[in-house]
Amino acid sequence: MKIVNTSVKRPVGVIMIVLAIIALGVVSLRSLTIDLFPKIDLPVAVVATSYQDAAPEEVENLVSRPIESAVSTVEGIETVQSQSQAGSSLVVMMFSNGTDLDQALLDVRESIDQVSGALPGQSGDPRIMRFNPDQLPVMWVGLTGKDTASLTEVADEQVVPLLERQDGVGSVTVEGSKEREIQLILDQESLQQYGVTAQTIAQTLGSTNQNASVGTVEQGNKDLQLRMTGQFESIEDIEKTIIQTETGTTVHVEDLAKVEDSFKEESSTTLVNGKPSVVLSILKKTDSNTVDVATTVEDSLQEIKENLPADVGLDVIIDTSEFIQMSIDSVVQNIIIGGLISIFILLLFLKSVRATLVIGLSIPIAIIATFTLMYFTGETLNILTLGGLALGLGMMVDSSIVILEHIYSYRKRGYSLVESATKGASELAPAVIASTTTTLVVFLPIIYVEGIASDLFTPLALAVSFSLIASLIVAVTLVPMLSSKLLSKAMEDNGRRYWFDRFLGWINDKYRSVLKWVLGHRKTSIIASILAIIASLGLIPFIGAEFIPSADQGQVEVRVETELGSTLEHTESIVDQVSEKLTDFESDIETNYVSIGGGNGIGGGGGNTATYTMQLTPSGEREETTADIVQDMDKALQDIAGAEITVSSMDSGMGSGDPIQIQLNGPEHEVLTELSDQVVSKISDIEGVYNPESGADEGIPQMNIVVDKEKAAMYGLTQDQVSGQIQLQFTGQVATQYREAGQEMDVTMIYPEGERSSINDLRDTKIQTPSGAVIPLEEVADLESMQGPAALTRENQQPQLNITSDISGRDLGSVVSDVEAALEEMNLPDGYNYSIGGQAQDMAESFSDLALALVFSIFLVYAVMAIQFENFLFPLIIMFAMPTTVVGVLLGLFVAGIPLSIPAFIGIIMLAGIVVNNSIVLVDYINILRRNGKDRYEAILEAGPSRLRPILMTTLTTILAMVPLALALGEGAETQQPLAVTIIFGLGVSSIFTLLLIPVVYTLFDDLTLKITKRRKKKKGLIE
Repeated sequence: MKIVNTSVKRPVGVIMIVLAIIALGVVSLRSLTIDLFPKIDLPVAVVATSYQDAAPEEVENLVSRPIESAVSTVEGIETVQSQSQAGSSLVVMMFSNGTDLDQALLDVRESIDQVSGALPGQSGDPRIMRFNPDQLPVMWVGLTGKDTASLTEVADEQVVPLLERQDGVGSVTVEGSKEREIQLILDQESLQQYGVTAQTIAQTLGSTNQNASVGTVEQGNKDLQLRMTGQFESIEDIEKTIIQTETGTTVHVEDLAKVEDSFKEESSTTLVNGKPSVVLSILKKTDSNTVDVATTVEDSLQEIKENLPADVGLDVIIDTSEFIQMSIDSVVQNIIIGGLISIFILLLFLKSVRATLVIGLSIPIAIIATFTLMYFTGETLNILTLGGLALGLGMMVDSSIVILEHIYSYRKRGYSLVESATKGASELAPAVIASTTTTLVVFLPIIYVEGIASDLFTPLALAVSFSLIASLIVAVTLVPMLSSKLLSKAMEDNGRRYWFDRFLGWINDKYRSVLKWVLGHRKTSIIASILAIIASLGLIPFIGAEFIPSADQGQVEVRVETELGSTLEHTESIVDQVSEKLTDFESDIETNYVSIGGGNGIGGGGGNTATYTMQLTPSGEREETTADIVQDMDKALQDIAGAEITVSSMDSGMGSGDPIQIQLNGPEHEVLTELSDQVVSKISDIEGVYNPESGADEGIPQMNIVVDKEKAAMYGLTQDQVSGQIQLQFTGQVATQYREAGQEMDVTMIYPEGERSSINDLRDTKIQTPSGAVIPLEEVADLESMQGPAALTRENQQPQLNITSDISGRDLGSVVSDVEAALEEMNLPDGYNYSIGGQAQDMAESFSDLALALVFSIFLVYAVMAIQFENFLFPLIIMFAMPTTVVGVLLGLFVAGIPLSIPAFIGIIMLAGIVVNNSIVLVDYINILRRNGKDRYEAILEAGPSRLRPILMTTLTTILAMVPLALALGEGAETQQPLAVTIIFGLGVSSIFTLLLIPVVYTLFDDLTLKITKRRKKKKGLIE
């Protein structure tokens, strides 16, 4: 090939190009974004709407349903889900893969605009957002001290502004802070005495507290701007505000209410390692590097600490970049170990440091070139792309080995160094290119794979492909050039490592003997191979299946739920008991952060919830895995009465939602609630089901106030006026805003706490009529005590209820099979049905897509070989190596105790392109020998042992380079382990079958060809 001749004759040019690639690769590596996993592109949008003080039923009927109907017509939508809870509505739209989400969001916005006028006046403006799984906090930072109010001030004035100025920081959210407000504590007796209503006070404060431009006036040759100032400048200004009474007299605000500079009533509390605190969650910008952002924030925290008061502590609670960095480091370490193993294998076979150096250089150059290509394709540096490099490490030297072996064969014949390099590389370059192509084409069907499998598979496929392409270029350019300069005395038999040559000779002899036997017992060999494949299929029930292996990230979540309607104080007392129990696990817990009453999601949670977020020590520093610790914690906390406590792992599994999610659909929420209880009871007895939960809550205790509109009208009252006065007494009302030192706070009218805390206070509520008279609430309304739902869920405009469950001790596939069997036994009423979602659904869809990709990959491999051999028969013979990989794959997963997962399935697809390479080498050489006049039997007996050495070299470098990954050494290696195990066992076992089965299949097909040829000749002779 011309490219080989050029590289040999112009070594300086090749060296300069290599140096340029290295320089560009180093620059690209510094610019690559580092993350734990590739970016997951989920075509999901969210519409969030608030509807203050509305019950879930009202939110569903007045807000969620109109929005659902409006967005359901948007093109590309597959599923519309809504969750209606007290005070808020959340509508989630899931689009089909490939949908242009930017255009879809514009269509959603147009649809919302058409119905926004029909939404209740008290509802907030709908917020339309793109769901981005990357928008999770990079770091949580805790401010601890004695006074939460002062901590809030420190956070708002010192910490947050500085952090938000750091490169890569998107936003900083403060949790557990105290929000300052000016409270006007109304005196009901004074209001009645002066005949003043709360609305009068609010209107007066609002109209007084403002500045206004009222025109201009001339003064000489200048225009003076006339400006009326009235904005409150002090608390005293609020107190002295004049209120006009109905009788025409005037009073001050301080005569009607007590004005206090205070804080909004606390709805949540945060504790860090048991101390009251304010917690800051830091989000990065979308295109920022997680590790760089975390490092920058860490450095800025040191600067902030120097200026903090002595009694204020500032510490990192959870830093997600630590696990990312440890995972990346462990993969890099595995790459280095694998590279050293490959070089050792080469040195063992080649018996020459110079020859090993020539081939070994292809590894770092290929890796560096891959970094460059990853940068320009927008890929991130994560454990899967780096894992792809580690997996391709052993394959990077395959092309170089074949080229070097052939160059050396010419050298032994007496050719000069330059001639040997030119002829040897030129002759085998087409075969090497074809061989590499069979490995690369298996990645082409990725275009047929969608969803999470595609998001994970594509970056890994690109990393492996880039590395193989780079190593191929090195093999046909750099290797011949270096061979022409460095191999003058290389690979000469000087007696060193003679023991290894004797060992290879012994293996050759044994292989020749076995090969003779299988050629003499062809039927037995074929039947034995078929039986081995069938026997391996019997291992499938013992292997199981899962979506993606979870990495032991060491994060644990404990959720505490007391009875609905519980006060914040009661939940805090339960939390104290939980914290006491958790002291038994102190040695394994690095940080412990609990949010009480804060809740999660839009609308928040009530005072009956508390959530612990714990960071455990690194997995290498503790004896138990995160899953084991979760089990131990769960057992220890179940003794606490008065709350439902759930312990779960937050480790990265890349799944969408819970492992098992059962979706019940039907026309009535009440029936769904009853069915969900039956489902939870049914699946709780299944082995492996852990913490099954129903989305149906017991119900929030509530008091319905039913206004008698006829009676209210007699007093000149409307329902809105009655509800407004009740809301003022029990919730308060913002009258205006007060600005001080650049801060803006609410001025809130509220009644004393003693007048708004009990049912009797509600019954004693005084309603003021337009005429100024005061009547009791019971005069115009009835009070009804009942249980109301906490949240109502719908999917595709039909009521839905979800039952979720974690799994423990068993694989996801087998647990799902048992769950489906249990659900089949249930007789659901007409109109009600169920479906399985969560990770189980993702697993089924991904396996289906990958199976299709595997079929296409096999076809493409056959097509490439047919083009290479210009024959349809020989590729078919070579393809017989593929079924035998089943034996190795299933045996490997069974021995390692690893379920079949997406990474393992990707390994199977990669094997389709790898295992045929050895067969290509063997069959090609058999054909060469037969063309040179050798008998078929002799050709096989000569080709097998002579090709054994390069086959062993390429196979061992590929397999042994992946051993560190297969052993799951280091943090985050669990994700790549199934992929490595699959390739190691699949390639190892198939190589044995290749060396023995392929020659047998070759003879059978050759005999069949001869029979067909003879029949045609005989038929032709009869015709003639």
